[in-house]
Amino acid sequence: MDHRLALLGAHLGDDLVAVGDGIPERATHDWSGLPPVRPLALVRPRTTADVAATLKLCDAHGIALVPQGGLTGLAGGAHPVGDAVALSLERMNRIEEIDPAMATMTVEAGTVLQVAQAAAEDAGLFLALDLGARGSCTVGGNLATNAGGNRVIRYGMAREHVLGLEVVLADGTVVSSLNKMLKNNAGYDSKQLFIGSEGTLGVITRAVLRLQPRPSFSTSALCGCRDFEAVLSLLKAMRAGLGPSLTSFEVMWPSFYDFMAGSLPHLPRPLAGRHGIYVVIEASGFDAEHEAARLEAVLGAALEAGDVEDAVLAASQTDVADLWAIRESVSEYSKVLGPITAFDVGLSAGRTGEVVEVLEAGLRARWADAIALSYGHIGDSNLHLVVHVPSAGLAQPGEAITGFVYDTIRRAGGTISAEHGIGLLKRKYLSYTRSDEELDLMRRMKRALDPKGILNPGKVLG
Repeated sequence: MDHRLALLGAHLGDDLVAVGDGIPERATHDWSGLPPVRPLALVRPRTTADVAATLKLCDAHGIALVPQGGLTGLAGGAHPVGDAVALSLERMNRIEEIDPAMATMTVEAGTVLQVAQAAAEDAGLFLALDLGARGSCTVGGNLATNAGGNRVIRYGMAREHVLGLEVVLADGTVVSSLNKMLKNNAGYDSKQLFIGSEGTLGVITRAVLRLQPRPSFSTSALCGCRDFEAVLSLLKAMRAGLGPSLTSFEVMWPSFYDFMAGSLPHLPRPLAGRHGIYVVIEASGFDAEHEAARLEAVLGAALEAGDVEDAVLAASQTDVADLWAIRESVSEYSKVLGPITAFDVGLSAGRTGEVVEVLEAGLRARWADAIALSYGHIGDSNLHLVVHVPSAGLAQPGEAITGFVYDTIRRAGGTISAEHGIGLLKRKYLSYTRSDEELDLMRRMKRALDPKGILNPGKVLG
């Protein structure tokens, strides 16, 4: 037996350590599409003390370790490494406390996001962090990747929902700062180091999340706009007219909207005719009559100005689902496209329209039958692009596509990652977004907190 496995078994016990065929298939890959890899061992701690013992042992004996949450990441950040331990936080899934007075929730890192959302709702509060993988992703993974989602325009990225963290460092040291206070300026805010670090600086084990008042009303509208300039005018008007009631502003180019609607005929298509670009808007608040009237008024003004050519305002929750159906059809890609090369990039809103034109035209110029679908959270400066080349079959030209897309984003002053992290898949392009000085600072932090380089080897910085 490998002496490292003997060490793990002797110090941690069979209850925590699985090896060989005892490692479940789900622990061999994440959602990045990378080939499955069986890790050296799978450790499933039950407590922070278990995590600390695991890291102390691995650090002392030079055993690399890959933290895993819900394995829903798309950049390969939680993808296992063959010669490393996979550390799954799935057993650490308790909601420890909900404090109504402070409007906080204290949870273990393995808690599934949807479970945390439901617990907040049961307490009459609202956990505003939300993304499509809510039923599988975990709070620790959300924080380690600084996840985004559809409500970022109103509530911010994952880091805006965090008041306190407990983290285990590479050497097993437990740093517990489960702060509940909104105002706490006592020295460095160390939690920010670990949020978005993808498990390369420490392992998040517990978190204090900031909760919100639960909106009692929500509605949506679907708009067909003239062009992207009209979309920017509509966004400006919605921000001014709705203020904090604007919770989502999702944009779909015809490449995405028409392709998905045509490929999935069961999807409702509430707008008649075709338009230059499409927008789904969500407004929420505490006064149904007032919020609906404000949204209707802003839409009416946009129609009169010609920025919106047609619009449908939901009259029921069934209508809301219908208006969102095409935007949420991304889960159907495997049915209508086959293998894809997917991108999650960030751009200033003013540049996004022209960049989409360059990307879609450039991809078709290189591969005549290329299907390029553009959509995203434009209110948050986040563009998604999905590319499939039918003539290439299973051998998609992913590297060539990626090089072209990221070169275009770099020239436009954007970022190669808006909400999905760097992981393995984007590591070689990190310098497109971060300066030499920024990268040097990241390496200094990595050396300081993980001098032996055992945490998530090969990820983010390599």
